[in-house]
This record gives sequence, C-alpha cells and structure tokens, in this order.
Amino acid sequence: MIDWQALRRPLAAALLCGMVATGLQGCLALAAGGTVVGTLSATDRRTLGAQTEDRGIMIKGETRVGKLVGDAGHVNVNAFNRRVLLTGEVRDAQMKEAVEREVAAIEGVESVVNELAIDFLSSLTTRSNDALITGKVKASFVDAKDLFANSFKVVTERGIVYLMGRVTEREAVRGAQVAAGVGGVNKVVRMFEYLSEDELKQMSMSSQPQTR
Repeated sequence: MIDWQALRRPLAAALLCGMVATGLQGCLALAAGGTVVGTLSATDRRTLGAQTEDRGIMIKGETRVGKLVGDAGHVNVNAFNRRVLLTGEVRDAQMKEAVEREVAAIEGVESVVNELAIDFLSSLTTRSNDALITGKVKASFVDAKDLFANSFKVVTERGIVYLMGRVTEREAVRGAQVAAGVGGVNKVVRMFEYLSEDELKQMSMSSQPQTR
C-alpha cells in the first residue's frame, strides 16, 4: 500500500520548487535525486504508456503550434490521457481553428478542448500570476487530507483554473472546491475523466506490493 500521508511533505516540496523553478535548480535537483520523481510516475492514475504519449503530444503540439502562430499568438498545449487542452490567446477565429486542426492531427490525440481566446496576448505579469496560482492550487491539493494531489493536472490561464485527471465524482467536487478557495482564482473548469468508486478501489488494490 502506498503511504500517501508520508508522501505529502516531499510532494509539497517538489510543487513549491516548481512555483519558483527559475534560479532554483538545486531544489529541482533535490526532488529529482530523491524519490519524488519516481513516486509521481508511480502514483499517476494513467498508464505509463499514456503518460509517455501525453508528454510526446505536448512537445509535438508546442512545436507545431509555435511554427503556425509565431508571434501572433500565445498557445499552451496540455494533454492528459490523450485528451488535449488548448489555452492562451490568438488573433482571430481562423487561427483558433487552425491551431485545433494542427493539434488534432498529432498521432495519439483522441480529442481536443479548444479554450483559446481571441484576444491580445497576455502580459508576462499575467502569465507569472497564472503560474503562481497553479502552484498554490497544487500545494492546496497536497495539503488536503482527503485528496490524492497527483490525481489532478492543473492548468491556469488568465485566472481560470482548468482541472484535468482521472477522478471519482467525490474527488472532482472536492478538488473544485479546494481550487476555488485559492486566492486569485476567477473560475474553475472541470475537465475530468470519471472513475467509479469501485474502479478506484481496484486501482488502489493493484498498486499494493505482492507478497510471496
């Protein structure tokens, strides 16, 4: 059985490092040099194959979109279990549609949720604030004793928090409540893949070490 309570402190440390990653390479190295990185992968409710595919989708998406929009847009590509979320700003509806088509064509992508705004590019201050909110939401999930923080993927754009993950209905409601209580959050959008309580129980049982 994974001792979730024992993991809270190293997970919180890793998340706080992520909030101020620039200039704190030692902190990140500490997380990578310990058990945190391996633990995050092991406790993710996606299969290892899906985790690998999601990383590939995001890298390919960022590369393709960057070439497509250039300086005329600011697009973030996030993927969870092969479902892609597009956030940021583009200059017009044509570009918004073009970005979606480009990302949807990436191998492995099953669906695309296009939340791109047709607006002026956000400022560096706004983006920094969004990164801070994301860090605070993640830290709040770690602090919550009735949630598994690594079950949630958090994306923030212009103060809107998007929550992705494989969770039960109870976890979805509770996670949204926790996120909404973080300062600076304007809105919480749930984009979950839902599990039944029985499915979650089976997943928890399968993660237990086998005894001989």
